[in-house]
Amino acid sequence: MPRFAYEITKHPAEEFDQLVYFCTDQGECGVRELPPDQLSALGEIMNQRGAQGWELIQVLFGKDGVVIFWKRSL
Repeated sequence: MPRFAYEITKHPAEEFDQLVYFCTDQGECGVRELPPDQLSALGEIMNQRGAQGWELIQVLFGKDGVVIFWKRSL
């Protein structure tokens, strides 16, 4: 049976110079209808972690930043 390690990383909104995401009044946030170049900061985090063997599970956007869930095989 495969075994995995899990990690959760938090990235404050200030960490993203180019990433813009939108939050509704109800608190729902996302990166809808954005030019691809504005996602470069998030892509860089994903590529760095991927090079270390981590697989992206989920990304949650909030008004204060981004929380990313990762896993990798042990």
